[in-house]
Amino acid sequence: MTSLHAREPRRVPLANQPTRGHWMRYGDDATRIWIKRDDHTGSELMGNKVRKLEYLMAEAVGEGATHVITCGGEQSNHARATAFAATQLGLKSVLILRTDDPEKPPPPTGNILLDRLVGAELVWISRRAWRDRNRLLAEQADRVRAAGGVPYIVPEGGSNALGSWGYIRAMRELADDLAGIASPEAPVTVVYACGSGGTGAGLILGAKLFGLAERGIRVAGVNVCDDRPYFVDAIMRICDEAEGRWQLGCNVTADDIDIVDGHVGIGYAKSRPEELATIRDVCRSDGIVLDPVYTGKAFHGVVCELRANPGRFGKTVAFIHTGGMFGLFADPDTVATVL
Repeated sequence: MTSLHAREPRRVPLANQPTRGHWMRYGDDATRIWIKRDDHTGSELMGNKVRKLEYLMAEAVGEGATHVITCGGEQSNHARATAFAATQLGLKSVLILRTDDPEKPPPPTGNILLDRLVGAELVWISRRAWRDRNRLLAEQADRVRAAGGVPYIVPEGGSNALGSWGYIRAMRELADDLAGIASPEAPVTVVYACGSGGTGAGLILGAKLFGLAERGIRVAGVNVCDDRPYFVDAIMRICDEAEGRWQLGCNVTADDIDIVDGHVGIGYAKSRPEELATIRDVCRSDGIVLDPVYTGKAFHGVVCELRANPGRFGKTVAFIHTGGMFGLFADPDTVATVL
């Protein structure tokens, strides 16, 4: 697959594409689950973030950046992927990470270990300070400039119009993957974990751009934080920004945004025993490792929805495994309680 669209922005190849997909043994005869293995986009860069970073890092390189600056939670997959992408392109990285007590940062486990291994500069902030993350990103950029560097700010989750091109491209892959599976008579619902909105925006834009509704392919997100109104607004803003920049003619409306709310549980990056049990069961049935923050929580949401209403997604779910395995190693004792 080369160019998607005449207005597609430049990208740098970072991800292993296309990723493979296959049927899962997990589930029942009422609803079959096909899984898109975006956990195979790379090793250090694994997951959905690298698709977005292909476009964001291309812009950073084009602007002559020496440093990339981004933010996330203490075990952020996005921050880790950004740090590795930067290093692979010869750039330095600054990661603003949210934690309970910045004076006592968490130990180097999971993604934090990888952040430190790759030499990222870690800036720890409190949960209260997180509200001002955009100002803090700008302050770090000013600091880099003052030292003679050229900063490039990557937004939280890589979730802006430019980053959304990563999942416009992924939707083109999915159209090919699902040929022969999806049809107007046998529709397929593509389900993803929604954490910042960029993946969802790209999938929805791609579905509209390539006319996939007419081919029986629809899109739904299971939010792992916040709530449905928050993500309808966030995704609409990204889609509107994309339309304003590239005039794609997708005409996305709020009716195109299906957010399956009610599965955040006890909070972002916090796991309940039943969610961890689903991760365990998928691993034992299929040898597929989901993560506790994104894919495990979203997949558990799919399972719960199907138990309550077997027809919620039609006869076939195409679940996008957006990566995140390293998060499992942040708190192994909690995970071990369901083994």
